[in-house]
Amino acid sequence: MLKTRVTEMLGIEYPIIQGAMLWLARAELVSAVSNAGGLGIISSATFPTVKELRQEIRKTKSMTDKPFGVNITLLPTFRSVNYEEYINAALEEGANIIETSGRSPEPYMKLLQDDKVTVMHKCARVRDAKTAEQVGVDAVTIVGFEAGGNPGMEDVTSLVNIPIAVDAVKIPVIAGGGIGDGRGLVAALALGAEGVTMGTRFMASQECLAHPKIKEWMVQATEKDTFMINRSFNNPERVLKTVLSLKVLEMEEKGATLEELLPLITGLRGKQALDEGDVNKGVIACGQSVGLIHEVPSVREIIENIISEAKAVEQRLQSREILA
Repeated sequence: MLKTRVTEMLGIEYPIIQGAMLWLARAELVSAVSNAGGLGIISSATFPTVKELRQEIRKTKSMTDKPFGVNITLLPTFRSVNYEEYINAALEEGANIIETSGRSPEPYMKLLQDDKVTVMHKCARVRDAKTAEQVGVDAVTIVGFEAGGNPGMEDVTSLVNIPIAVDAVKIPVIAGGGIGDGRGLVAALALGAEGVTMGTRFMASQECLAHPKIKEWMVQATEKDTFMINRSFNNPERVLKTVLSLKVLEMEEKGATLEELLPLITGLRGKQALDEGDVNKGVIACGQSVGLIHEVPSVREIIENIISEAKAVEQRLQSREILA
């Protein structure tokens, strides 16, 4: 059940991929996921310079000899970013798995294919998954409305998005959004996906660099403690429900401009919140799967528990003759 085209393509033991969380997808977490049999992914957007990205890739390589990837987020930013420089740096440092997101990777596909790396593209719309296949990516990740971060404007849940994407493309589909345990893994595989990506679940792990108070907040949270902001400028983001994020929503509803909102939603404030443990100091991305989190174990324990639960679910279904 757990051997799929995704595990074969990426050279990993389990079809579990760590989401490229801004500020948090660093060497400590990335290497822990890869060492436990999944695929860790560095978030290049965390690093304001190419030099820092190179250093993080080298640090990760010193902590694991297993495969890991580098995410290149192609969304517009408030600073000038030369994405080709970041891609070249990742390739030169030996990264052979690149995940793109935000916009079509088409402008960079020749560069990536010439280097013979595995390319995954993350998106929220099925039509974007089809486009990604057409431009030559090796696998596509589709996320649903439940996902933390940027789940798109269409408000389609994972339960619907996943099978539609599977039917629309021939390349492997990786599922994201609302997945945080073995039941979610089995469900995604049953819907036709060949792997899952999880950010929120790994955020509440011992190796994640988020402040312990953030993790404690997540343990106490329910599935109702996230909501969407930034819809007014077509860049919706699912975040923790806090005093600050509620203020952002209130300002949006009153017609605030992006310039007025920027001081509150800037990523640097989010970093401060994650570093200092005060959820109200910045906007923090988080998915609805936070409602499934009741403890903060190690990454290895998270993955082992997911695999054990997935196998137990399969056995239960077979014993009830639901599965042949």
